[in-house]
Amino acid sequence: MVRTLIIVGGQWGDEGKGKIIDALMEKADAVVRCTGGNNAGHTVVVDDTTYKFHLIPSGITHEGKLNIISNGTVIDPDVLCSEIETLEKSGFTITDEKLIISSTAHTILEKHKKEDNPTTNAHSKKIGTTGRGIGPAYCDKINRSGVRIGEFVQGSSDSAKKLKPLIKDTATIVNGLIDNGKTVLFEGAQATLLDIDHGTYPYVTSSNPSAGGILTGSGVGPTKIDSVVGVFKAYITRVGGGPFATELGTDEQTKSEESASQLKEKRSSEEYEKEFTSLIAAANTDDEYAQGRLLRMQGYEYGTTTNRPRRTGWFDIVAAKYAAMINGLSSMVITKLDVLSNFKEVKLCVAYEIDGKKVTDFPLDIAQLEKAKPIYESMPGWDDDITSAKSFAELPKNAQNYLKKLEELCGIPISIVSVGPARDQTIVLDGKTLL
Repeated sequence: MVRTLIIVGGQWGDEGKGKIIDALMEKADAVVRCTGGNNAGHTVVVDDTTYKFHLIPSGITHEGKLNIISNGTVIDPDVLCSEIETLEKSGFTITDEKLIISSTAHTILEKHKKEDNPTTNAHSKKIGTTGRGIGPAYCDKINRSGVRIGEFVQGSSDSAKKLKPLIKDTATIVNGLIDNGKTVLFEGAQATLLDIDHGTYPYVTSSNPSAGGILTGSGVGPTKIDSVVGVFKAYITRVGGGPFATELGTDEQTKSEESASQLKEKRSSEEYEKEFTSLIAAANTDDEYAQGRLLRMQGYEYGTTTNRPRRTGWFDIVAAKYAAMINGLSSMVITKLDVLSNFKEVKLCVAYEIDGKKVTDFPLDIAQLEKAKPIYESMPGWDDDITSAKSFAELPKNAQNYLKKLEELCGIPISIVSVGPARDQTIVLDGKTLL
């Protein structure tokens, strides 16, 4: 029986981990956020209400669940207080029975945000950071000159006073929950390909969002973990700089386009539908930019934290197998399968071509990865709206075949398929690796 479950992102983030954690919280007693800071974002839809969290774990909307921000995170006190206040205005009561914060998590200070500002820091701009002070805060942590949140709350600021009652020794609490047979979810932020050690360095985050980082970021030993599940989109996206083998269109094209919401504001519904229909037609030709834009618009691929349009591409098997290896995945979750509707043909990158040679192992040399050209395997797509499907059998045959091919090529089973943002748009295929 699975009682401790790590959820990690298998790509470059934004895979829909928040929604999956929210769905799994029904059977969990606690959820632990272990890495990163407010450079991450999770979106959860509950009864037609959308909640966007940057620091607070996704289980906060569930009654009777303990939400834990552990030692591996870096915390902007003002952002965290703002999230708490937003929840309180929505009717939630936030006490230390619902939310606790590790005393040893490090604090993002104003100086960190100034250092990280992309308008004044050329390196931050190059690698595409969010400019929220995450990297500089981790630098001070490693340099042993940082301020832990347990120290910060001894101050007299409004943020310090609000957070002080929530500060605890979370490692002891989490291990105690596990030792007493409670079910615990570990929530990953960002994703494997952004890992500071195992990602596409230097275009990475400042922490270890892979499974190993979740252990050190929570103070839990590896023998206490029952299952590790990776979340992958049915395609792949990336925000910021860095190589992206299956990218459809260019980063410059993506940055210059208007979002779906901007188009809807400027056009009548008839004009918007006409333009969208034209985009579908273009996406079903050899127009790669149109394909990428259709994925972006159908998947609403705009950052939870930054609102930046995300670069989009076809699913990358090479990268997925690498993520499965690094994390020791027990199973994978496929989200946003519904976004592939309206494509007559869908593609999977099964290998790279680098300097004329076929490569099936994910290259860690950034210069090699920048040269990588995708080798695709094509499959028939589907036009059906699958957002109301409640089982694998209700999916179109071509969508079923696509999922089977992902399992075959990645070498791990699919435990969950998501066909929309709501809780009830979640299809469990195999619960053996889940809570």
